[in-house]
Amino acid sequence: MNDKVKDAVAAVAGNRATVRMEGARAGIVLDATGLTPTARDALEAAVRDAAALPGVDEVRVVVTAERVARQLVAVASGKGGVGKSTLAANLAIALAKAGRRVGLVDADIYGPSQPRLMQVEGTRPTANDKVLDPVPTPYGVPLLSMGQLVDPGRALAWRGPMAAGALGQLVEADWGATDTLVLDLPPGTGDVQLTMVQKYKAAGAVIVSTPQDLALIDATRAIDLFDKAGVPIIGLVENMAGYVCPHCGESSDPFGNGGAEAAAARLNIPFLGRIPLTIAIRTASDAGEPPAAGNGADAAAFHAIAARVDAWLKER
Repeated sequence: MNDKVKDAVAAVAGNRATVRMEGARAGIVLDATGLTPTARDALEAAVRDAAALPGVDEVRVVVTAERVARQLVAVASGKGGVGKSTLAANLAIALAKAGRRVGLVDADIYGPSQPRLMQVEGTRPTANDKVLDPVPTPYGVPLLSMGQLVDPGRALAWRGPMAAGALGQLVEADWGATDTLVLDLPPGTGDVQLTMVQKYKAAGAVIVSTPQDLALIDATRAIDLFDKAGVPIIGLVENMAGYVCPHCGESSDPFGNGGAEAAAARLNIPFLGRIPLTIAIRTASDAGEPPAAGNGADAAAFHAIAARVDAWLKER
């Protein structure tokens, strides 16, 4: 009987279950590490049914779960309009394609754009015991965003403590087996940013800037914020770096060139790479088709940056 019950349980739970028979009573320890509440409950029910063979009078199931070690990667900028959210979405997708179990938190509370970027606009998360369940996306990266919790176009006139409290619910959601959370922070260096990085200690921060001097001045302020909060800087990304005319092929630099790389060298932080200014990235982003999900030239730039971030996280 012992072997029959073990085989029946293993058929539905694999090596997640340990079975011990005491007479006609089956005692089962079930490891639910990384499962969502729905998946955990379904597996427990399946194990109970599998163990209830003729001759088994009682089935007892104890469910256990280990705490998942999770690294937070903050994506930040000193000012808005530098492509931070686009970089965050593509970084999350590229890290997932590299083998990480990635979740994306749209903490840009005053301008949440990730639902559109990740092609889940109009969806709303569910909750279990007041804990939010992230929304699946077509790219294998679950998402939570304030844009999923408020009506489209509605302004969020919230002060810092209220905004930070709402964002805490996104970070403390049921992320299951996710081992890496990409945090798309609001632009700037205000109360919300400081509260988030202090309360939810990020493993490191990726700073996004355009090459122009004004953007780099603000990026330097963002770097200083993380330094004061004790959060390491993973590196600096130069976005909108160079434009190639699709008609004549001539290359130009409307925002300058190399400013972010020079700033990284001056500040003694890693330079993670450049993302070009292309119409393809803009149109794909508006359509909810992040380039990193594909295999084109634009995807390669995001994957190169993700590889450097992945290597940095592995060395911690």
